[in-house]
Amino acid sequence: MVQDEVVFRGHHNVLSYHKKSIEITREGDLSPKGDCIIGVSSNKGCGHLDQRLRHALREKNTRVKMEIIVNNKSFVISGRGDSGLMASDIKDIVIRKSSFCCPRTLSVFCDKAASDIPDGIVRDLRNPEAKGLLRITAE
Repeated sequence: MVQDEVVFRGHHNVLSYHKKSIEITREGDLSPKGDCIIGVSSNKGCGHLDQRLRHALREKNTRVKMEIIVNNKSFVISGRGDSGLMASDIKDIVIRKSSFCCPRTLSVFCDKAASDIPDGIVRDLRNPEAKGLLRITAE
C-alpha cells in the first residue's frame, strides 16, 4: 500500500455537475465552465505525487481509493490503475469514470464523478476559504 495527500482550497465557482470526472488544479481561478473542478490552488499536480504511488498507478490490477475530506466531511471514490497512466502533469489531477488516459489522469474506471459528490461538501467547496484534502491510496 502506498499513499499521498493533496491539499487544495475551494472556489465560489465550484459547481460539481460533471458526470464523468473530478478535477483538482494548481490554478488559482475557476470559470463556471469548469464543472468538473472541485478544488483550486492545490499543492500538487499528478507529477508531484510520490514516485511509488505513480508507479503503482501504472499497474492494471492496482485498486485506487481516493478520499475527499472537507470540514470533517468525507467522500470516497474507488478506481483502478492502468498501464497507460503516466500521472505526469504538474498542474492538474483528474479522476475519471472512463478509461481515457492522459498525463493529467490519476485513476480510471472510477465509481463516482463530480456530480456524485454530496451537496454539503459541494456547498463547503464553494467557499474560497475552505480547505480540502485529497487522500490517495493505491494497493
